[in-house]
Amino acid sequence: MSFGARYVAALAERGHLCAGIDPHAGLIQAWGLDDTPAGLERFALTAVEGLAPHVPLIKPQSAFYERHGSRGVAVLERVIAESRAAGALVLLDVKRGDIGSTSQAYADAYLDPASPLAADAVTVSPYLGFGSLQPFVDTATKHDAGLFVLAFTSNKEGAEVQHATAAGGGTIGGLMLDHLRQLDAGAAPLGSFGAVIGATIGAVHDPDAGLDYDFNGPILAPGYGAQGGTPDDLARIFGPAARHVAASSSRGLLQAGPSTTALRDAALAAREELAALA
Repeated sequence: MSFGARYVAALAERGHLCAGIDPHAGLIQAWGLDDTPAGLERFALTAVEGLAPHVPLIKPQSAFYERHGSRGVAVLERVIAESRAAGALVLLDVKRGDIGSTSQAYADAYLDPASPLAADAVTVSPYLGFGSLQPFVDTATKHDAGLFVLAFTSNKEGAEVQHATAAGGGTIGGLMLDHLRQLDAGAAPLGSFGAVIGATIGAVHDPDAGLDYDFNGPILAPGYGAQGGTPDDLARIFGPAARHVAASSSRGLLQAGPSTTALRDAALAAREELAALA
């Protein structure tokens, strides 16, 4: 099955919540653990146990594992494997963007099943030019994997690039959606090439302003929960495309730990809150 097909099936079965497993030092310590590779492992695998059986997507942020060196990357490999074993798709949050052979090497690392870091999809940055993502596109297509391309992110600094006017009119972020629309054209039940569009981007990107988010691809919406984004925001921003949205929450879920029961309950409550997006 293509990633797009797996994504649609996962949302239908498990709702619209993407659970981020981002081992911030402060969160690790709040769970009563040391900010060491051993503490990281306990934290991350407990989060997998509590969350992965109940959500459609698990999204580990690679940097929080890499900061612990090779032992941290080994934990990330286990997070990917055990999340998938629990039935969740894994979206590896790496936000890579480069050119030529380097881009291909990143694609092989994260999308080729022969790699221990291979995930169902990865986040990528198109701001070296959308064409720089071609190795990712080709590799994802070859291995039935997916991409989530940064379009309109929730950080305030992103506006100076993403909201800027493109040469042909419209915004740079909107141009990224146009590229995705071409990649996903004709795919059923959904394309495999998605966008990252923040749940807190505000009315400037309201559908009434002329942006069409229904590009026949998945949408990752960070900013839900602890960052202030609500289900009403998601419905307002995305309109009919809300059915393709996975709302991402990390701290809002992880602060329920270290109890796996509390983590499960937090995930199920968020799933219920997001049910109207279906």
